[in-house]
Amino acid sequence: MLELIVAPSPHVVAFRAAGRVTADELQVVIDAIEDAKRQHPKVSLYAEIDAMRWLTATALIRDIGYGLTQIGQLEHFHRVAVTSNRLWVRPVAMLENQLFHPIKVRVFSNREKQDAMTWVCQLPEAFGGPSANQPGGGSRRAV
Repeated sequence: MLELIVAPSPHVVAFRAAGRVTADELQVVIDAIEDAKRQHPKVSLYAEIDAMRWLTATALIRDIGYGLTQIGQLEHFHRVAVTSNRLWVRPVAMLENQLFHPIKVRVFSNREKQDAMTWVCQLPEAFGGPSANQPGGGSRRAV
């Protein structure tokens, strides 16, 4: 299951992955990202993935395909915060941090979810100033 969760800043797309993730569920998140990109010059992502077990084959193909379409649009993305206690997440995030520079990817433990959300909600001053960095500047509806 992949579901959108509420984020305190409108430029953040937040989601939680648990169990099996399908292509249809992934498409809901992709649509939310595309909507945020149309509305904001910089978009950040927040992901809770500790309980995720696997992606269906169709979801994996869609995820890779969408990722490839974003390579020429990396300037739209600012930060990615991942919360997880799974050991495999940190090396993957470090690799993504190198591959998708200038996007900042950071992994937080499950105990640090609030710190992760605070970090991912921050924008550079050029894209909203200090007041835009404060949580509560908007919300994203849960699906």
